[in-house]
Amino acid sequence: MSEIRRNFDEISEKYDEQRKKFIPCFDDFYGVSVSVASVNTETPKILDVGAGTGLLSGFLMEKYPKASFTLIDLSEKMLEIAKDRFRSSPNVKYIIGDYSKYGFVEEYDLVASALSIHHLEDNEKKDFYKKSYSLLKQSGIFINADLVYGETPFIENLNKTTWKQYIEGSGLPEEEILAGYERIKHDKESKLDQQIDWLKEIGFCDVSCIYKFYNFAVMFGRKIV
Repeated sequence: MSEIRRNFDEISEKYDEQRKKFIPCFDDFYGVSVSVASVNTETPKILDVGAGTGLLSGFLMEKYPKASFTLIDLSEKMLEIAKDRFRSSPNVKYIIGDYSKYGFVEEYDLVASALSIHHLEDNEKKDFYKKSYSLLKQSGIFINADLVYGETPFIENLNKTTWKQYIEGSGLPEEEILAGYERIKHDKESKLDQQIDWLKEIGFCDVSCIYKFYNFAVMFGRKIV
């Protein structure tokens, strides 16, 4: 995790600017994630795990301006960007830490994550999905917008090749592209169907992959007790 934190510290200033060029489906990926984040209150408590610069929380805040947010991330520098982004928003808390190990004490209407959980090993992912379930209120929603591993070696190669073709034609400087290739060496993507099964086993209802574009997927589940 220290290596991952170091990598994200280094790109914190450029992170948001790079996202649109590293994510071919940026608008749909975040747009769908926000559109399915429908809870039954105008003042939800929202936990953003692996929050980084607060990009996902920013979109959610547009939908729920009266919400209270908790952002947790390993990278202090990334959260500094988030603090600046939300400097006029009083209902935002920040936690510097590893969300897979952190002892949360509150319950939330929504637990959401974008492009972070794929850094965990399979057993850590499943454990965190269990933790997310336990943190949700009745009818709470879990959303994981993340990278997934291809269903077969052929599909995995297709996904990665297509992504590399896109970013190499995106206008990103070569050094930023090469740094991106270095970062993905730390990825531990899991197959989508495997993760969907985990969510169902844990007890989530209405589990679905709401959106998928090559290796970018938005997973969804609700807690109905």
